[in-house]
Amino acid sequence: MKIESLPLSAEQPTPPRRRTKVVALTLLAVALAGAGAYALTHRAAPPAPAAAAPAATAPVHELSVRDIARIEARPLAVTLPVTGSLMPLSQATVKSKVSGIVLSTAVQEGMDVKAGQVIAQLDPAEARARVAQQQALLAEAQARLALAKKNMSNSASLLKQNFIAQNAYDTSANAVDLAQAAVDSARAQLDLARIALADTTIHAPLSGVVSKRLAQAGEKLSPDSPVFAIVDLKHLTLDAQVPASDIPRIHVGQDVQFHVDGFDGRNFTGKVARINPATETGSRAMIVYVDVANPDGLLRAGMFAKGTIVTEKSAPHPLLPIGAIRQENGRDVVYRVDGGKVVVQPVTLGLRNQDAGLVEALDGAAAGMTVLAVPLDGIKPGSLVKLPDAATAAATPAPKG
Repeated sequence: MKIESLPLSAEQPTPPRRRTKVVALTLLAVALAGAGAYALTHRAAPPAPAAAAPAATAPVHELSVRDIARIEARPLAVTLPVTGSLMPLSQATVKSKVSGIVLSTAVQEGMDVKAGQVIAQLDPAEARARVAQQQALLAEAQARLALAKKNMSNSASLLKQNFIAQNAYDTSANAVDLAQAAVDSARAQLDLARIALADTTIHAPLSGVVSKRLAQAGEKLSPDSPVFAIVDLKHLTLDAQVPASDIPRIHVGQDVQFHVDGFDGRNFTGKVARINPATETGSRAMIVYVDVANPDGLLRAGMFAKGTIVTEKSAPHPLLPIGAIRQENGRDVVYRVDGGKVVVQPVTLGLRNQDAGLVEALDGAAAGMTVLAVPLDGIKPGSLVKLPDAATAAATPAPKG
């Protein structure tokens, strides 16, 4: 039996799953080819340059009144704080020099008196009687002196005629001397009696104000009994305690400024007059005595005062706040405001007052210049600033040189 093979077909059927895969690959190839062609024919134009951004403006710092200082030229003083009590330079306790009953008192506490003014009167009757008694004793002594002189004259004549011995004459001469001494004694007693009579009228020993009245009319006074206390308020002394370590800074003639509570901040002045050479017991302080003129009598004895002694004082110079001083490259500078801009200004410094927070500028600053009083964050040379309205007109250019 002959077996014949049949010829194969030119196209054989594709299985369904493979056919689907072929179609997908074909479509992908067509899509990639189309994309490449589109890319070749439609090249993307370069992006248009972005519009230029507007230039950034520098910030302007607004300053407050506390941030700036306008320079003034005036003397600078270095001071030492002191406290103490005001005491009268002159005061007196008036006492009775004689015994007697007070007839009247002419003044009272708080009244002004003048030196020599009558302030009290004692009963003068007893003193007048003593004056009369001493006058009589003086007259008696003068009469005895006259008799003794007459006897001596007679004795001298008799002695020339040798009628008496020399001893008799000497006795008469001695009687004259004794009588003369009696006259002198009586005259002195009379003067004392007259002084005692005058002392029954009590006068003010100095001009001032009566601070105490210690006797009343009708009282019986004995010698040295106090009658009045008078203080002179025209000239006071401020007794200020100063640490011994600060005494070398104090000299006679230095100015003192102080104030007293109750006078609304009014300043009073004085001058150092004396310095106690020894420290006070129980402390290391010395008393400095300050003369205070009080012509209007406002200040009173015993008031407590707080003040300062000017230990150094300079000529007028521009004064800078200590907080405005900066150190740059080993030199002292300040930041001044010139035309709304911060500029570095070198300065040469002089006397410094830490308590007042000021230092004098010997060079580099002028009155009227405006500077930054304190360091401010973010503000440096070249920064733009705006001054407060009240200070805008105060900004002036820096001094030349």
